[in-house]
Amino acid sequence: MKKLELLAPAKNPEYGKLAINCGADAVYIGANKFGARSTASNSPDEIKQLINYAHKYFAKVYVTINTILNDKEIEEAQKLIYSLYDAGADAIIIQDMGLLELDLPPIQIFASTQAHNNSVEKVKFLEQVGFKRVILARELSLDEITQIKQNTNVSLESFVHGALCVSYSGQCYLSYAIGGRSGNRGVCAQPCRKTYSLLDKKGNTLIKNKHLLSLKDLSLSSYLKNLIGAGITSFKIEGRLKDENYIKNIVSYYRQNLDYVLESKHLKKASSGQSIINFSPNPQKTFNRGFTKYFINGRQDKPGAVDYSGFVGEYIGTVLKVDKNNFIIKYKDKSNKLNTADGIAFFNNNGYLTGSTVNKTDNNVIYPNSLKSIKKGIKIYRNHDHEYIKHLSKTKIERKISVSFNMHEKDDKLILQAIDEDNIRTEEFIFNNYDIANNPSLVLDNINNQLKKLGNTDFILNSLDINLSNNYFIPKKDLNELRNKVLEQLLINRLNFIFDNKEKTQIKPCDYPYLSQEVGFEANIYNNFAEKFYKRHGIKKLSYAAETLENMENKRVMNTKYCLRHQFDLCPRLNSKNSNEDLILLDEMNKRYTLKFDCSNCVMEVYF
Repeated sequence: MKKLELLAPAKNPEYGKLAINCGADAVYIGANKFGARSTASNSPDEIKQLINYAHKYFAKVYVTINTILNDKEIEEAQKLIYSLYDAGADAIIIQDMGLLELDLPPIQIFASTQAHNNSVEKVKFLEQVGFKRVILARELSLDEITQIKQNTNVSLESFVHGALCVSYSGQCYLSYAIGGRSGNRGVCAQPCRKTYSLLDKKGNTLIKNKHLLSLKDLSLSSYLKNLIGAGITSFKIEGRLKDENYIKNIVSYYRQNLDYVLESKHLKKASSGQSIINFSPNPQKTFNRGFTKYFINGRQDKPGAVDYSGFVGEYIGTVLKVDKNNFIIKYKDKSNKLNTADGIAFFNNNGYLTGSTVNKTDNNVIYPNSLKSIKKGIKIYRNHDHEYIKHLSKTKIERKISVSFNMHEKDDKLILQAIDEDNIRTEEFIFNNYDIANNPSLVLDNINNQLKKLGNTDFILNSLDINLSNNYFIPKKDLNELRNKVLEQLLINRLNFIFDNKEKTQIKPCDYPYLSQEVGFEANIYNNFAEKFYKRHGIKKLSYAAETLENMENKRVMNTKYCLRHQFDLCPRLNSKNSNEDLILLDEMNKRYTLKFDCSNCVMEVYF
C-alpha cells in the first residue's frame, strides 16, 4: 500500500520536534552551511537530536544543502554530507549537480526545487542520474504533474502551502543583480516584496507604487486528493523561517486534511503515531499574504498580492460610524467578533495597508489605539487574533504511538508482551514468586491500573489482556518497573527497525544525455565538478553561473510564470486591443527593468 508523506519545515531541532508532534511524517532542516535559508542553520549534532526524536515515530529528516557551491565549498559540503549520514539523516536535498561527481555516502539524494524541475524531460534526466526524489516546480498544473508521473518512476514532492517565489526557483538573479545577494547562495534580499511602478515603452505610468512582484501564499489543502491522483507522494509545507505558531497551526491543519483524504482512499501515512491537539487549526489566523491556488488548474487565478506585502488577515466587518475615540463596526459574522488586544488592518485612502491595536470593545463599538485613516465604509480585517494566539502558544501537543499489552505466565515467569501499531514487539518478565491474593477483583484492578499508566511516555494504550492462571498479588513497584522496561525496549526495537530498514543508495555516474547540448548561466554552474557533470552528460557549450559575473546589465534576472499583463487584464491573447510591446518596471530607486513576454510559453521575463 502506497504511503504518503506530510513534509514540514524545521528552523531548528525544537521546531522540527514540534512539527513531528503536530503530525508531520518528515521534516526538512538546514545544515550549518550551504542551505538556501542561511539564517536557519544547524550543526550535525543538533540535527542528530532531531533525527533520534523523529525516528521514534518512523518520521524522517531531510537536510538541505541546496545552494550552489564554489570549488572550495563543494569538498567541504562532501565532508558535511558524510557527517549527516553518520548522524542518521534520511536524505540530502541538493541543487548543485557538481556534488554528484564526488564520492558520497550511500544516502538518498533529492533534487531541490532550486534545480528548476518543471518538465518531463528534466525530471526524467534527474531520475536517470540517480536522484531518488524530485521536488517539483511550484508552477506546475495537475495535468503537467500527471504527465511527469506517467513518464517517470522517481518519487515526486510538491509544495502545498506557504510563501511563493515569483520566479521559477533557481532562476531568479534579481537580488544578486541589485545588491550582490544571491538566492542561489542562500542570501536572497527579497526585492520581489518591494514596490514598483509599471510603465509602457513610452514612459506612461500604468500602475504606480504597487507590490507588483509580490505573490499571495500558496494553499492547496483542497487539492490533496487531486495531487495524490496526479502522482505526488510527499506534500510539502514551506516555512523554515516561520514561527512556532505557524508550525502548530499549519502542520496540524494539513495533518487533519490529509488524514481525511487518506481514509477516504484507503491509503496510509508514512509515519506512526497519533497527534493529539486541543485547538482547531485555522490558516487564516496565521501570517499570510492572502491565498492562491497558483497554476494548479492552469492560468485561472490572479496570484499577485500587489496591494500589500504584509498580513491583511481575516475580514471581520465594515465601519458604520467613527466617533472621537472609537468606531462602530457591522460584523460580517456575529460569532467572530473583535476582542481586546487584537490587531486590525485596513486599507487607507491611498490604498496602502495600515492598522492598529484594539484597546477595548463594547459589543460593536471598538476603541482602537489609533483612529488614523479609519473612515466610514472601510473594511476591517483582523491580522492578530489575541485569544487564538494565546491559546495556541499555551497548547500542549503530543504524539503517541498505539501499543497493546498482553500479560501471561510461562513456567516461573510473568511475561508482559508489548506490540505497537507497526507490529514491532518485545517482552519483559519478572519471576513469579508472588502469593495468591484473597480478593481477585482488587488484584486485577491493581494490575490494570498500573499497566495503563503510560503517562509521559511516547505510547498510548490500545488494549490490555491479562491471562494469568491465578490472582497473584504483585506490588505496584514491580508492575511499574515491568511496564517501563517493556516500553523502553520497544522504543529501542523501533529505532533498530528504522536503522535496519533504512534505504541506502549509491550515486553511480552515467552519461545519460542532458536536455540540450548548450546551457547558459541559468544552469548555475559554479564549480569545476558541476562543469564536469554537464560535460559528462553531453554539454558542448556552457557558461558559468550568474554569481561569477560582475555586471548583470541586460541579462535576464527573472523567469516567471506570473504575468503582470494577465494580473492587470493587459494580455493581448485575451484581448486583441491590448499591446504586445515590452513593458518597464521602475523600482523605488528609479532603476528600470524591461519586461519581455514569451507568450508561446506563457512566461514573463525580467531584464536588468
